[in-house]
Amino acid sequence: MSDIAALVRELDAADPLRGFRDEFLVPPHGGGEQRYFVGNSLGLQPRGARAHVLEVLDKWAAEAVEGHFSGDTAWMEYHRLVREPLARLVGARPDEVVAMNTLTVNLHLMLASFYRPDARRPVVLMEAGAFPSDRHAVESQIRLHGLDPAECLVEVEADESNGTLSDQAIADAIAAHGPRLALVLWPGIQYRTGQAFDLARIAALAHAQGARVGFDLAHAVGNLPLALHDAGADFAVWCHYKYVNSGPGAVAGCFVHERHGNANLPRMAGWWGHEASTRFRMAPEFVPAVGAEGWQLSNPPVLAMAPLRASLEQFERAGGMAALRAKSERLTGLLERLIHERLADTLQVVTPAEPQRRGCQLSLRVAGGRGRGRALFEHLRERGFLGDWREPDVIRIAPVPLYNRYADVLELVEEVERWRAG
Repeated sequence: MSDIAALVRELDAADPLRGFRDEFLVPPHGGGEQRYFVGNSLGLQPRGARAHVLEVLDKWAAEAVEGHFSGDTAWMEYHRLVREPLARLVGARPDEVVAMNTLTVNLHLMLASFYRPDARRPVVLMEAGAFPSDRHAVESQIRLHGLDPAECLVEVEADESNGTLSDQAIADAIAAHGPRLALVLWPGIQYRTGQAFDLARIAALAHAQGARVGFDLAHAVGNLPLALHDAGADFAVWCHYKYVNSGPGAVAGCFVHERHGNANLPRMAGWWGHEASTRFRMAPEFVPAVGAEGWQLSNPPVLAMAPLRASLEQFERAGGMAALRAKSERLTGLLERLIHERLADTLQVVTPAEPQRRGCQLSLRVAGGRGRGRALFEHLRERGFLGDWREPDVIRIAPVPLYNRYADVLELVEEVERWRAG
């Protein structure tokens, strides 16, 4: 046995999180299990999700409308079953978070409240190459205010060789546009490059210029330790179908800092955002609930929230993000090391090398251009090694600490070596 194979066996044997893999349903391949590296796109299904969904279905069958009011899982308060573990996951206070809607819906709701342009401050600043949905949302909100995105949307171009952004480039852009900035909207992790950002620093720089700050944490929640309250952003939005393993199109999450919790901010109001104590008086006046719950529109999608309960229970039992991050750094670090040692002539790592500037994802370019990269991607998929492809030329590989093993990483590298050998 090679030294690296022995090391990988030791790492897997000593992994305190190794038992969690058995709590997930891993797709089959060729009589075994797929090597799944796409938790940055859709997390695997927790085995416990089915029981939570069936509990809702059984309650519906047995109690119908009375299910809203009975037992510890009454549907009227179902969203609160996930509130405290979700707050711990993102480093917030319980009244600062709510599970509701989907990510882009929540982004629009937050933009309606926190993007309030005027003649002096009309500009939104975001990264160039942002996820298209974010850009579409921002551009449409600018137009809703009767403004021109060509003048009011500023996109910060990458300044580092791999297509990533330096801290200085971000700071310079915020300073340069500061007097005209209404809002800075920034990702926790850039989806294509896998680069992570210092959220507290970005929030402080933007606030110093008089701008508001929001974060899209789609690729950060469940991947990186977060401290949203302390970071000081005005709002954040994210999804739960990636690293939080809550199913395709899962209900999303939203954070509103407590300093806005009692504020009479303009918002897109709905009945479920009305304070709970007087909601059923059915009065025409809208009285928002305190905190993030005041941005709810409709009653909770209980069947969609059930898998989120199962997932958050796993995160709690795993010891939270500190334990997961410790393994993630070792797991992704092993992948990076093996690429540099054995595949340097084949793969270029686009993602920053510094652990504090990335999560678990490595974005890879294949030497020889897009056609060769696509050929490798298809080869891996056919053999049960599933990453994902992002145009124009990036293969994304995300070893997820809850269910990926060190052996998965080594086997992936060995498969790329076989492809290279032809």
